[in-house]
Amino acid sequence: MDTKKLDYKKEYKDLYLPKQKPVVVDIPAMNFIMVNGSGNPNDPCGEYQKAVELLYGLSYTIKMSKRNGCEPKDYFDYVVPPLEGLWWIEEKTMDFTQKSKFSWTSMIRQPEFVTNEVFQWACEELKRKKPEIDTSKAYLETFSEGLCVQMMHIGPFDDESKTIKLIETYISENNFKNAISSVQPDGRIRRHHEIYLSDLRKTAPERLKTVLRHPVVKAD
Repeated sequence: MDTKKLDYKKEYKDLYLPKQKPVVVDIPAMNFIMVNGSGNPNDPCGEYQKAVELLYGLSYTIKMSKRNGCEPKDYFDYVVPPLEGLWWIEEKTMDFTQKSKFSWTSMIRQPEFVTNEVFQWACEELKRKKPEIDTSKAYLETFSEGLCVQMMHIGPFDDESKTIKLIETYISENNFKNAISSVQPDGRIRRHHEIYLSDLRKTAPERLKTVLRHPVVKAD
């Protein structure tokens, strides 16, 4: 019997494991559980920490669904994908040192078998086990990101500006235009995107691995 788990990071290395140099990628549509919020992500009692708890709670509930009375059609075993985030500041001046002014969508990719019915079951199951968690803030959505330039950032989050500068230089030198804040046909606004590959509890800041991704369009 094949007991291999699908690990999205290893199966789709072009999406999750870029090198430390910018590269163009065309991101396919994927299902995510998402939570919107605002404020400093480092606030231990803030919205962001609660969002992360909710996302992991739902994601692991779905992963263990076959053992807990739910049998999704076409279920397969897998490694829960990494936490991701879309980030922006409403003000025109993008001063990312002002963390209290952050707006964000925190999210975790879901396997292809996760339907709205499976998601609603997971919300009810998590609410039953942990009634203190507000599952109403989460939603399931297909996210179509499209054409982007991405790069691996290694180091503290506060040093991301160095990597972002390399991404922006690549964009300008390769016949692309930055498309952050542009509106897609489905109405979603394109954002600065981060994928977190390291465990913050076990990894020194200088060794943190984060995929940084900026949406682009072809220049005229």
